[in-house]
Amino acid sequence: MKFSIDKQDKYCVFKLEEEKLNSVIAPLVKSEMIVLNAEGVKNIIFDTSKVRFVDSSGLSSILIANRLCKNSGGTLVLCAVSDNVNKLIKISQLDSILSITPTEEEAVDLVMMEEVEKDINNGK
Repeated sequence: MKFSIDKQDKYCVFKLEEEKLNSVIAPLVKSEMIVLNAEGVKNIIFDTSKVRFVDSSGLSSILIANRLCKNSGGTLVLCAVSDNVNKLIKISQLDSILSITPTEEEAVDLVMMEEVEKDINNGK
């Protein structure tokens, strides 16, 4: 599996450099997400700009990543989602559960905005 990880202060960008997020790749993505979460990363931006196809196990790996982030008080944001993948997400009615932005920049803005809101709500 080809991917890159760019760790920042408040978030991490996970860019999958594969065209298919299928039953071969999904377990590897899931384990990378678990490792990132165990390292204390709670906000993950999942760049899917290269992904053209996702199957049910691929969706499952995304949902697991989403749950890991939520359970640690963070956010998973999918960005640069292709039309085909977006259609599948909508058909599966996951568009109401997942945070999706058109670009990585907008994903960063969303994560940073949520972090500011948490700081305000926690009285910092």
